[in-house]
Amino acid sequence: MQEKKAETKNLKKANLSDPHSIKHILDESVSEIVTSQGYVEDVRLSNVKLLIGSIIIIIALLGQFYKKKFPENRYFLIGCIISYIIVNGILQLIMYTKEKNAILFTYPPAGSFSSTGLVVSSKLPRFSDLYTLTLASSDPKSISAHKPVEFTKSATQWFTKDGVLVEGLFWKDVEELTKRYAAEPKKIK
Repeated sequence: MQEKKAETKNLKKANLSDPHSIKHILDESVSEIVTSQGYVEDVRLSNVKLLIGSIIIIIALLGQFYKKKFPENRYFLIGCIISYIIVNGILQLIMYTKEKNAILFTYPPAGSFSSTGLVVSSKLPRFSDLYTLTLASSDPKSISAHKPVEFTKSATQWFTKDGVLVEGLFWKDVEELTKRYAAEPKKIK
């Protein structure tokens, strides 16, 4: 009886009418699958984003709780607002240029000859059931970079009618994609 309860606790269930819920479950599973294959997550970009976010919060708190009242602190508030806009713009620029649709950045697997990790990105367009998963090199200009690989499949094939993810099927598809990525050499131009 307790084994059955343990099994139902580990099930990943999504609301099938909510594409964000479906994408979240699939992305979470992709991260687990890729990291279980020897790739270690690279959290440097996340740490940079957290640092910039903390700076934004500090600027906002300084503007809010400055000792002097409004007419006297006008120039200080203007400086805080401009700083807030600039630092927030830098954060948005990093997210737009570096992160894009990425759900996972990795280091190269231990013991491999590759010097680049992976960038795993996914898309699930609005009003569509087609889930696209892409594996690419984190440094595409590197000599050891592989050619990007991707698959696009209907997300409905990985879920039951109750919204439970059939992890075995999904695991098999993602594992096949990572093997295909490792086998694809980069074409020299």
